Amino acid sequence: MADCIFCKIDAGEIPSEKVYEDDLCFAINDINPKAPTHMLIIPHEHIPTISDLEEGQETLAGHMIKVARDLAHKAGVEGYRLQFNVHEKGGQEVMHIHLHLMGWM
Repeated sequence: MADCIFCKIDAGEIPSEKVYEDDLCFAINDINPKAPTHMLIIPHEHIPTISDLEEGQETLAGHMIKVARDLAHKAGVEGYRLQFNVHEKGGQEVMHIHLHLMGWM
């Protein structure tokens, strides 16, 4: 999607340090953290919201959760929260699905 900030970050058009990347997704630190550790796990594929996931794409969401768990363990957080915001009324600011990992030491 040409005007999507996450697609532009993924393509290297907007500089950002990826803290993780594989064939399905990448992770970056949130620029407006709500916790001492706050990362975003973002699929390479542009899917606007969780509501737009199609049959068979549930494995992508599961993979994102596994990546978040692994990143939390690697960061050494003691407790963490995983959060998908869905649609503007649900707090979603960028219309490209992403999973928030918020952790505390």
